[in-house]
Order: sequence, then structure tokens, then C-alpha cells
Amino acid sequence: MDDEDEIREAIEIYLKNEGIRVIQALDGIEAMEVLKTEEIHLILMDIMMPRMDGIKATYKIREDKNIPIIMLSAKSEDTDKILGLNIGADDYITKPFNPMELIARVKSQLRRYTSLGNYEEKEFEINVRGLILNRNSKMVTVDEKELSLTSIEYKILELLMTNKGRVFSIEEIYERVWEEKFYNGENTVSVHIRRIREKIEINPKEPKYLKVVWGIGYKIEK
Repeated sequence: MDDEDEIREAIEIYLKNEGIRVIQALDGIEAMEVLKTEEIHLILMDIMMPRMDGIKATYKIREDKNIPIIMLSAKSEDTDKILGLNIGADDYITKPFNPMELIARVKSQLRRYTSLGNYEEKEFEINVRGLILNRNSKMVTVDEKELSLTSIEYKILELLMTNKGRVFSIEEIYERVWEEKFYNGENTVSVHIRRIREKIEINPKEPKYLKVVWGIGYKIEK
């Protein structure tokens, strides 16, 4: 979704050359209409759009959908970029962007979203003192209350819960979950960790499950 014709057309060409079906939307309102009638696996969301901007559209989409969302932002929109991650975006790309980077990030998000059910592990359910992750249903509950997680949040939580007690650095979390080399993803990981805490913890400031090990990284307490 982008209100700049040239950018939309260029993105469509790049992705179609990779065999990816593309549906364009001029703004957030049009995007919401597309979601009602089409099966969408990923959204490229520009922040600055008329009628309904990317921040408002992401917020609305996250009310009932966990489709991967990649934000497109100009360098001057860092505050909006962080806000977008806070309300549910999975990743962001700064304009102007390298077409190969765009394709790599899109494919990475699509791969995670469409393969969440392909696990070979025999342990389908992980229970950490009432925090339960079920790999079959992709459902996470805490004290029997079902949580709404994005695909990235689910993958981070699954990584940490599968390795209870092990401390993962921000770099390792990024490379294991995003499946790409870590360059400057510290803020991205931190934002997602904060969102997960807000969903699984009664008091995020005094976490019961997701602990920080200062100067090292994060872990799920045994």
C-alpha cells in the first residue's frame, strides 16, 4: 500500500518477477476493503498515505489479523517507524530501498508465515507455569486466556520457550527469527520483546516469564 504511483508500480514489478502475486491499494481504507475479499499473506505498508495512513491501517488490521506487515518509511519518519513496530508491524524498510533487500525481506516474512505448521519436533505443547504454546494449533495461552500474537511474536516466544532457561542475545534472536544477518536490528527485537511482555505478563515491569539478563539478552525463566 503506497500512494506514490511509481513506487507501487516498481514494487509490483520486483515482486511479480519473483512469482509473487501483488494487489495494489492506494491508501489504508482501500487496503481494508481488499482484505475483506482477498486472501492476503503479507502487507507492504507505507506510513504516509492519504485518508488513512499506515499507522492507523496497521492498528486496524492488528485488531483481528496476524498477517505479516512490513512498513515502508522515509528516513525522516523514525518516530512513526517505531510506533508502527509497537502497534504490530513485523519489520520495516527505509526508502529509498535496495530492490534485493525488499525481495529478501518479503520472502523471509512469507516463508515464516506460510510454514508455521511445518515442525518435525515431537513436543507439540510447551508449558511454562501456565504459559502454554501449542505448535499444532499455533495457539498461545496464559492462565487459560488465549493471546493474539503476530507471526514474529510467536516465533520469538517459541524460540525462547523451546529453550527454557537459555539466554539469547539480541543478535541471535534476530538471526534465528528473521533468518537474515544482523546489522542494526537491536531496536526491532527490543520492540517485539516489549510487545510480547505486554501480552503475557500480568505486570510487564516485573515479568514472571520473559526475563532480561542485562548486557547479554533475554530468556524464558524455567
